[in-house]
Amino acid sequence: MAAIYSGIYLKLKSAKTPWEDKIKLARFAWVSHQCVLPNKEQVLLDWVSHALVSYYNKKFELEEEVVEKLWAYLDNVIHSRRLQNLLKSGKTVGLSFSVAQVINERLSEACSQKTQQNIGTVLSCSSGILSTPSLSIIYTAKCELLVDLLSKLSKLACQQLASDDTVGSQVFSVLQLTFAQYLLIQRQQTNPNRVFGQVTSHLLQPCLLLRHLLTVRSWTQADDNHVRQHLSREIRNQVETLLQAGLFQPELLSSYKEELLPEQELQVKKKGALKSLLLPVNTVQTKLSSGFCEPALHGAVVAGSVSLLYKLFLDSYCKAENHLACFHMLSRLFSCLRFPALQQGILSPADWSTELLALEQLLNLVLSSDIYNVASDRIRHKEIQFGFYRKLAQMLVSHSQASIPAWFRCLKLLMSLNHLIVEPDLDALVASAWIDAEVSEPRTKKPQEALISTMFQTYSKLRQFPRLFEEVLTVICRPAADELRLPVFSGGLTGKLRECLLELPPNQILDILCLCVEKCQTLIIPAVEGSADMALKLLSLSSVLHAFLFNMRSLDDISPSPVVLRTQSLLSKMQKGIIQPLMELLQAPRREEEKSDLWLRKASDSALLLVYTWVEVDTLFGVSCSKYVSPAAEIAGAVTASAATHWGIPAFLSGVEEQCWERVVELANSFASTSKYCLELLTLQKIKMILMQTEADLQALQHATAFILESGRSHMSRGESEPWDGDISAISDLNYATAHWHLVISNLTILLPYLSLKDVEYIANVLLETLVLAKAQEAAADQEPSISIGKISLGLMHSSFLPEMMVLHCTFLTSLIHQFTRVLPSAARDSVDLPLQQLSAGNIPWHEEILASCRPVDPLEAPSENKLLKDELSLSRKTLEKVAQCIILLAKNGRPLILKESQLESCLGLLEIASLLKLDSLLPSDCTRCFLVLLSLLANTRASASCSKPVLLKFLSTCFHLLRCLQAGRNASSVFKVFHASDVLETVMTSQLTASKFFTDVLTVPVWAQYLQEVQAFLENFLQMIVERRQSVRLNLEKFMSFLVSCEPDVGAAKTKGWKNWNPAARQLLLMAFTTLCHVITLYLEQLPQKKLQSTDVLSALLEPVVLQMVRTVEQGLQSNTQNQPLPVTFIPSVTTLLKADLSHAVKKGWQKEPSGILEQPRIKLYQKFYSQILRELPCAGDNLQFLQSALQFLTVFCSVPELYPGEETAVTVVFAIKKLLAGSAVTTQVIQSVETELTEVLVQLLGNCSAEEFYTIMRLVLQGLEMKNIWQQKAKEVLSAVTLMKLLLSCPLRGDKEKAFWFASPQIITALAMQTKEACQDQSLISTIVVPILETVAALLRQGEGVLLNPHHVALAFSILLTVPLDHLKTEDYRSIFLGVHEVLFSIVQCHPKVLLKAAPSFLNSFHRLVVSVMHEGRQKGDKGNTDEFEVILKCARLVERMYTHITAEMEDFTVFSAFIVAQYVTELQKVTLHPAVKKHLTEGIYHILDLCIERDIKFLNMSLPAGVREVFKDLYNDYNHYHKAKKQGEEKYTA
Repeated sequence: MAAIYSGIYLKLKSAKTPWEDKIKLARFAWVSHQCVLPNKEQVLLDWVSHALVSYYNKKFELEEEVVEKLWAYLDNVIHSRRLQNLLKSGKTVGLSFSVAQVINERLSEACSQKTQQNIGTVLSCSSGILSTPSLSIIYTAKCELLVDLLSKLSKLACQQLASDDTVGSQVFSVLQLTFAQYLLIQRQQTNPNRVFGQVTSHLLQPCLLLRHLLTVRSWTQADDNHVRQHLSREIRNQVETLLQAGLFQPELLSSYKEELLPEQELQVKKKGALKSLLLPVNTVQTKLSSGFCEPALHGAVVAGSVSLLYKLFLDSYCKAENHLACFHMLSRLFSCLRFPALQQGILSPADWSTELLALEQLLNLVLSSDIYNVASDRIRHKEIQFGFYRKLAQMLVSHSQASIPAWFRCLKLLMSLNHLIVEPDLDALVASAWIDAEVSEPRTKKPQEALISTMFQTYSKLRQFPRLFEEVLTVICRPAADELRLPVFSGGLTGKLRECLLELPPNQILDILCLCVEKCQTLIIPAVEGSADMALKLLSLSSVLHAFLFNMRSLDDISPSPVVLRTQSLLSKMQKGIIQPLMELLQAPRREEEKSDLWLRKASDSALLLVYTWVEVDTLFGVSCSKYVSPAAEIAGAVTASAATHWGIPAFLSGVEEQCWERVVELANSFASTSKYCLELLTLQKIKMILMQTEADLQALQHATAFILESGRSHMSRGESEPWDGDISAISDLNYATAHWHLVISNLTILLPYLSLKDVEYIANVLLETLVLAKAQEAAADQEPSISIGKISLGLMHSSFLPEMMVLHCTFLTSLIHQFTRVLPSAARDSVDLPLQQLSAGNIPWHEEILASCRPVDPLEAPSENKLLKDELSLSRKTLEKVAQCIILLAKNGRPLILKESQLESCLGLLEIASLLKLDSLLPSDCTRCFLVLLSLLANTRASASCSKPVLLKFLSTCFHLLRCLQAGRNASSVFKVFHASDVLETVMTSQLTASKFFTDVLTVPVWAQYLQEVQAFLENFLQMIVERRQSVRLNLEKFMSFLVSCEPDVGAAKTKGWKNWNPAARQLLLMAFTTLCHVITLYLEQLPQKKLQSTDVLSALLEPVVLQMVRTVEQGLQSNTQNQPLPVTFIPSVTTLLKADLSHAVKKGWQKEPSGILEQPRIKLYQKFYSQILRELPCAGDNLQFLQSALQFLTVFCSVPELYPGEETAVTVVFAIKKLLAGSAVTTQVIQSVETELTEVLVQLLGNCSAEEFYTIMRLVLQGLEMKNIWQQKAKEVLSAVTLMKLLLSCPLRGDKEKAFWFASPQIITALAMQTKEACQDQSLISTIVVPILETVAALLRQGEGVLLNPHHVALAFSILLTVPLDHLKTEDYRSIFLGVHEVLFSIVQCHPKVLLKAAPSFLNSFHRLVVSVMHEGRQKGDKGNTDEFEVILKCARLVERMYTHITAEMEDFTVFSAFIVAQYVTELQKVTLHPAVKKHLTEGIYHILDLCIERDIKFLNMSLPAGVREVFKDLYNDYNHYHKAKKQGEEKYTA
């Protein structure tokens, strides 16, 4: 046969053979073993290579289809397993260089045609060639071909990224592979000039464009996921590596210096050096400036590339001696940006953003690299850097771009470099970046505030704050650039100003204030009348005065007298020179149309702001400083008298008449702005001053509080108001309501005692309205720190003050109930007999209970007052009783209100607001009212048929949850004054059983399970209250049980399969009610002391019929369950409760503990049937937590009575089922953690009641799971199951033979765990699933084995586990678990086996040192801030290392000999990394404790033996130890007994 096919080569070479046949023959020859050719593989590769090369060299013509088939054949050969096997066997197969040229040409055609069709095969070929070493030599041997390929692929990738088409992965995968190959070759090149030439000529431009497009592309879901998430980032990193290695090699530094540095600098640094022909900077600049991409893209690409190139330059050359060269590189790269064109207006204003971002990145690099040394630049280099930065600052200030955040950031960076850079343009900077800047967007406001804060901090440290504010005041007083300037100080800036003012000397602050007052007096006040511009300036200056006076440090008794005198003088000038003239101006009579003038409004705002500031500051200084004498002291005697007048404020302002003041107030009240708000503040100040008098004037207080509330009433009724940033001068008609509400709520504790009941009702209504609105807008709410009405109201609801304000609490509840009535259908709103209408009736004195305790009563009128109070309380109580009966009657009659879905959602919103109230702190009447409201919503309303079932279930669940909150309150029992307990239970269950017919199709939805839990919790709490009250317990519980029995289908119905057709939701509800009743009675019986026989007999007598009825209900429910259907989860807790009740019932009766004696035979069969079913279903339960928890709880109770096991079954059967469960595919470590408590409880019962033989079998079963064959056969779940069981066994108390058997097997267990760990660590996926549980088990074994594990070798086996576990290249969560596991094992050895520790000290030190090294590696300083959660994990690990160091020092005195070794290990690692300060703090504190153990000889040894670099680190550490730790320790010892 071989001879038959030997002529194939001739046919392939023959010109007569058709190409289609040639390709078929070639394919056959490649795959067939029957075709024998000498060196067949190389021959066939040469044939196809020659064919393709000849075609592309125009030696013959071929059809396009044939060419594609030749490429496909080459691709198949390159990727074939046959070729790979040949190469592995050592055979040499290669390709010609011409193939690489053809591939490059084909890719070049694709680039020029801008189409990427039909090049997939070519890309696949190049991928195969590059990934096969013997083939890739055609590129690696000729570097030019590889560079050309990289360039072409980069262009292809750029085309794909620039188009609107979906991005595929093929081009990028090949590109990433090509980059990797080129970087390998690049590192091997010995001629840096040649590499530089390659990169700049062929790769620089496409690489920069590629990086830009990868960075700016808006990725979509349609784009390839691998490219989007991994390849794009990897390729960007490869581009940076390529450019760094190609353009900035160490050998090129001299060339850069020759080109960049001036001649005189070169002579100093490199005498007689010949200039190189290579001009690297000029070459790079030329490449950047030439048009290598679309003109629209070019500017953005260059801007992004400039900062990258500068970063790479600094990474390579930034050393102290090269700082000047680094600066010159900055200036050359800066010249590539388009700022000249932008300044001339050639480009569009939108381009400023791109260029400013690039400039910001350059300046950031300058600042972080510390290139600019002010002194060095001035002394050595004639301020060349300063001059460059000054020009930058001039350009930025003269071309203001206040709408671009980067503009502010650039100015901030220049200020950080040296404040003198911007000092000459300070006035222009203050004007363009602050006073005249129109900044409203948060993204721009933040950098603006950062710039101004930097100015504050800089001039504050320089003690030149007056210099800065002299410019600020000058700019304010200039003609305004715009009619309406923004406020001078925002909330954020005021905070920064406060920080600086606290550090400044008081005289500097007073200098600024005096200058401000002077400017107001001389420039503004004389010209303010009729001038809107002057009025605006006055408001700005007033806000500056207010900000300084309110945020400076207050005068006190230690303030120097000159400062006090200057302050008095300042306030006097302020009063006489500004406030008084303004008052005279404002009191002048004016026509109505004049009152709306802008200047008048702003003048009024300024005047009232200054009056309020003056009064507040004057009062504060008077209280805090005994040396201070108020300018109003000459009329101080009038203060007390004037306090009783309508206002009292003129008493503090000499020269202001009462009549004049009233005219000013009238004018200010007409503007919803700063002036109106200041009036409220002044009134509040008046209230505080009256309260400070010995006898407060009640009438004046009531008048003042009413005025404050009335001021904003009309504005609060308008609805929405804009947020407010807290700046008093920024209040306008748009945000006045927010400011007013903030003032009212924040001072409510002062105002509330003097408000009338109607005013309190008004506040409650507004509070509710704003909360409803806030809830509706919650999703759309921004995260800005501004104040909104909704936030204010929510803040009050969450505060602890609201329950203390009982009147408001009670009134708010009334308002809330009234709001519920508005939600009801329109027909119901008109009915005054409905419960909700009666509960919010205005004619019922709901608040009298509270008001009576506060109201002062005349002794003569006391009897009549008391009678009236009793009558009013009686009326409210009668109303509550009437409402209670009404609810029960309506529930029985079955005439509910039908609610639409929108009405239900509105009710839900109101219920959420009700949940914000502290329901457990309500007064008895309010508690009862709230209970009635919730009960009415449950019992007297129904959802319409079209209503969403999840919404309805959520509504019902919320009602029950709130009822539970009420039951937790101190006045919960007040409900029983208007209700019989059994009536409540009956009403609730009737309503829920009726509603349950809607829920038959949602029984598997989580909302249904949550609803059932809430109903059960309510019933349980309510039944417990009945039992604990001990009033008519039997009667109430019997009535409830009779009701539940009456709800069930009768026996006949059950027999005729009526039960099966009965509503399953109702069945679950009914079963849950029986279960709860049974559980409460059983629990109470268990807790009752033996002495209370009467209570025991009553409840025992009641428990018997409950148990019987429940058995019947469960059996009927199980009958309706089909044969192979799994158990309904709701049945399991019921049967568990039933079994508990049966067992406790038996114990109380004193029956013999035998199955036949404890329970009736049919009932035993029921439990056994249930047990068997659970054991069948348990291994298949997977991650069904609800089933697992319920089933394990049943098994705990069942296994507590071994006599109940059916047939031959024993504890071993249950353990086997649990083992199968834990080995299930769906069971994860999270599932095991969730049911760990239940599993432990089951095993405690099993092991406590099983025989010794059964225990031996269980041990064998567990040890089988630890056999090595399981891990070798990929049965990791079997191992996990066994490890988990072992860990659980260690939590169980063992006695006698069982304990001996377990510890006899412990060496075998530790050995097995060590071997399992060694195998599992080889597979990354098994670390979290197998290794972590093993570590936890070993730690538990060592702790429990204290005093039992006597053989040191067995304990030392644990070290082999610790030294195997990997601690690097782990996910954060895995790292945390592994670290904690290793630490716990070590700590267990240190605590419980100290003798073993000393014998195995090297193993312990190695294990612990691995932990220290891993923390150092993970806790090193990183460029970015990193993930906060990840850092918290590292910080916790560092704390544990510190704790271990401390424990070693405290407990292990014999460990002193190893202290020097531990320190040496620590400093050796410390020298390799730069630790994050927080991590370093903990590690350093720990190692200080080890240094405490070191004696002088150890320190000398370390100084002598450590290597040079490490020795320096140790010296620094030891010096810090002596300076901080040792001195502190000696100080503590001095005072220690």
